[in-house]
Amino acid sequence: MSQAGPSAARQGYPQAREDAPLVVFDFDHTLYDGDSGGHLFKWLIVRTWWRRALALLIAPVFAPMIAFLPTRRIGISGFVWAGTVGLHSRRDLDPEIDRYVLLHTAQIKQRLLPVALDVLHRHREAGDRVVIATGAPPELARAILAFVAHEDVPVVGTQVGPRLAGIGAKRHCHSEMKMTMLREAGYTGTVAIAYSDSSADLPLLLSARKPVVVNPKPGTVEMFRRLLPAGTPILNWGCADRAGEPVA
Repeated sequence: MSQAGPSAARQGYPQAREDAPLVVFDFDHTLYDGDSGGHLFKWLIVRTWWRRALALLIAPVFAPMIAFLPTRRIGISGFVWAGTVGLHSRRDLDPEIDRYVLLHTAQIKQRLLPVALDVLHRHREAGDRVVIATGAPPELARAILAFVAHEDVPVVGTQVGPRLAGIGAKRHCHSEMKMTMLREAGYTGTVAIAYSDSSADLPLLLSARKPVVVNPKPGTVEMFRRLLPAGTPILNWGCADRAGEPVA
């Protein structure tokens, strides 16, 4: 799959060849300072009183789960459900995502990391095949990049669908599943460069000829140094609460 079609040409980028280097970016804490999905679902909850009440009702059960990696996805899913009760399909969620991005364009622009966007631009200008692979719903990352950063980039992300009168993850674009979903989307070649902050993306980073760790949690730096090839860059692209060598 080529990441650059007519839309890329309209943006002034060269069209990527099928054999061009494949470059994969994570989204949260890589291009975006924070948890984009968490910000979306918080907005979905707080905008109506009854969703706030529902979230408070389930919080004693689901909130503690978020603190522990084995139960984190279950904890998060409870609040995703609270924010989407009454929505019946991904097509119901997509207009809400677009509305959220349009209403919060200024705040989102402040969270997009200029250094990261500059790296993204350079890869596209070089004609590389660029794809975003994220644990967020793909429509959210696409909307942020299109509406705020004016970038039309392919996105592979978590697939959502109906669950218990709301919306839930059907396939979470996370860890090994992220690699599976990239391959299924047509990105079957060797990953030339991969950028990510997350230890969950070790399968992606290890598969890349050149892994680049950006904005890691301080407690994961030694793990990355131990498991990734010697000399792997560990950079900070502007997340103040994260580790990595600062990049001007």
